[in-house]
Amino acid sequence: MEDGFSSFFAVRKRSKFLFLGCLLLVLLLFTTGCSSDGQENSSGAIELKLAHFWPATHPFETDFVQPWSAAIEKATDGKVKITSYPGETLLKADAMYDGVVNGIADIGASCFSYTRGRFPVVEVFELPGITYKNSKVASKVAWEGIQQLNPKEVQDTKLMMVLTTGPGDIFAKKPVNELEDLKGMEIRATGITATTLEKLGAVPVAMAQSEAYEALSKGVVQGNLAPVEVLKGWKHAEVTDYLIRTPFLYNTLFFVTMNLDKWNSLPPETQQAIEKVNQEYFEKVAMGLWDKQNEEALRFALEEQGMQEIVLSEEETARWKELLKPIQDDYAAKMDGMGLNGQDILKTIIKLAEKYNAELD
Repeated sequence: MEDGFSSFFAVRKRSKFLFLGCLLLVLLLFTTGCSSDGQENSSGAIELKLAHFWPATHPFETDFVQPWSAAIEKATDGKVKITSYPGETLLKADAMYDGVVNGIADIGASCFSYTRGRFPVVEVFELPGITYKNSKVASKVAWEGIQQLNPKEVQDTKLMMVLTTGPGDIFAKKPVNELEDLKGMEIRATGITATTLEKLGAVPVAMAQSEAYEALSKGVVQGNLAPVEVLKGWKHAEVTDYLIRTPFLYNTLFFVTMNLDKWNSLPPETQQAIEKVNQEYFEKVAMGLWDKQNEEALRFALEEQGMQEIVLSEEETARWKELLKPIQDDYAAKMDGMGLNGQDILKTIIKLAEKYNAELD
């Protein structure tokens, strides 16, 4: 009888421990499931991961991302907290957009052109032959233009804003006053800028911006087509002597975008608060972010490094633009092939550029 009671209580004891173990397992799975998407922390705040490729010391991080994130946290009463992952620590630059689509990052920032062909309509903002006075103008045109065109290619995320480098120029070891001076000159360029230089008679050489300093110093290339900021930031003023102003040759467009499911999961009042901050920071910070860098680099190049600035005449500019028209025509034909009116898209962007070139300093 004693052995029977012992067995009975032993079974009950084992059952009790088994029940407690199962209960703990259920609680653990429930807790893990609730936090698996990383959306809420223990304080109830929604945590968002922001990825980009600029280094942590770059103005994009220090002057835009950090204050913008702080403003969003304040506007949402601490309900939304953004953690930045700069320098490709979470996603590579060319994988940024798809990484946001797939939820690897909640928010991502990079260049549209890093995945050329992925954003065919948006390529209009980087076409040569359209003059942008500065990054404020180029950014305003791009943001307003995207809202008007509403391209399908960016509707799989919540596009929060776009910003640009603004116009780029040719930095060269010898003066370029006319097309004939450019003929046969080897110039670092990638993507659509390579096609642009080919049309002008130069010889584009594809390489990363990080490789251009050494290539210029060794004479592998005789010039570079890029924003003025590289004259100081990448020290190109040390290895080139002439700055040829070509605001109609270059413009690079960046995006700041959010995972669509994550955006749709936010309460309406939180979305409205974020939208208000986005509008404020686009106007006050993002639009002119590259202008500040370009202006500082220009002073450095001309005053401290002694570079000579060359401004093309109106007649010469017209010659260059005429040679670039086929690139615009090819773009328009591609849009027509997609069932869109390519010439209407071009006219829309050119009209916006003319408007904001006149209105914005």
